[in-house]
Amino acid sequence: MIDKNSLLKTDFRLPNLVKIIVIMMGVIVFNPLATAADIARAPLDSVDVAWAQAKAQSTLIWQDKPAFAAAYSGANSLSPYAEQGYSLSGTAYLGARVLRHTEIYLNPETISTRALSNGLGLGGLTNGENQKGSFEQPQFYLARAFIRQTWNLGGETTHIDADQNQLADVVDKRRIVLTAGKYAVTDIFDTNTLADDPRTQFMNWSFIADGAYDFASEAKGYSVGAALEFYMDDWVVRMGRFEQPAESNGATLDPRVFRHYGDQLEIEHNHMIFGQTGSIKILAFHNRSNMGSFQDALNLWRTQGEVGVPSVAAVRRNQTKTGYALNMTQNLTPITGVFFRLSKNDGAQETYAFAKIEQQLSAGIVAHGTNWGRPNDTVGLAYASNGLSKTHQAYLKAGGLGAFLGDGTLSYAHENVFETYYSRLLTRIATVSMDYQRIFHPGYNADRGPVNVFSTRLHVAF
Repeated sequence: MIDKNSLLKTDFRLPNLVKIIVIMMGVIVFNPLATAADIARAPLDSVDVAWAQAKAQSTLIWQDKPAFAAAYSGANSLSPYAEQGYSLSGTAYLGARVLRHTEIYLNPETISTRALSNGLGLGGLTNGENQKGSFEQPQFYLARAFIRQTWNLGGETTHIDADQNQLADVVDKRRIVLTAGKYAVTDIFDTNTLADDPRTQFMNWSFIADGAYDFASEAKGYSVGAALEFYMDDWVVRMGRFEQPAESNGATLDPRVFRHYGDQLEIEHNHMIFGQTGSIKILAFHNRSNMGSFQDALNLWRTQGEVGVPSVAAVRRNQTKTGYALNMTQNLTPITGVFFRLSKNDGAQETYAFAKIEQQLSAGIVAHGTNWGRPNDTVGLAYASNGLSKTHQAYLKAGGLGAFLGDGTLSYAHENVFETYYSRLLTRIATVSMDYQRIFHPGYNADRGPVNVFSTRLHVAF
């Protein structure tokens, strides 16, 4: 809970910082390939290699939801009444190259949010910047603190452009990259150039990642762990292990990474079709946490004479969750691209960290405004169909509550999300976007909705 008497809250947790510092120092000290010859490959005055970085961003999103029809509402329903929500975030991206192929990054961050209905009642929440809960008083915390080590293996070289948490560099197309510390799992896995950033692209959670990919993270979206990437020309193989939250959708992480963890393996292939770039990614994940099973909750409820409602909180134990995801992008022209995602998890246990989605299909198209004389403007159109497992449906129909779902009963239907946005460049560093979402069967309930959400976004990055 937020201390209503405080002006702000901080979240710089010493144990995690100590672990991150130890990891960073270990990679630097025990780096067998950081030789003088390697350093000589790109001297300090190289125009292609940056040795320090200081960038920042701030994003304001305002959302308005008119009233909508609902036959009934429950404790965890999206409110049928008109309401407004917002988020305001600010992030500093600080980076330095401590050795030729060793980089460290720090991201202090602040956020203030008021989610629609406190983030309840939807599988795909309407604002990817909203945390799991509302924090109208500014929260200050260290979002990322990690080290990236690259080992070149030879072959052709390629230039990496400077970006947030990326120093400009020249690397081999065949290389190994280790990223360790605190950051978002989706910084490395399940990335999509057209749909993964609510600060500049689609806002709904249905489009910022594969919906059924329950990746490890605390409530703000970050975890502590390590990922290893193997680049071999057009192929990339990634694997990683990360800390799970100490409790479902919790604000703190469980450091027992050999007992509770989130593992993932991803294979990527980059290609050209008719001269246009594209990529295909296949991901599998395996989580182990103290989770409640929907079937266990139903069984316990029935043995107790169906008194009250079933509760996953009453049957939590060490269990595993597995799932897979397909993630594709393809440019159709130099200014137009499409994306497609398909994901599913076993749906047997409660969602532990990400969206309340257990199966999903999504697709969209994004184009730049070159044809109407605005080459730096962007327009996007996307659709997602989200679903739940049979046992999760039965749990909600019996009146069970999840962390963010629960209308008291359920007339099940897929939650379908339509979103479109137009982003206009104002200045070299600022854009403004208008966004519209229409959500059918909110919370997977055919007796409620549809819901309309209108959004305005101001984004500044430099």
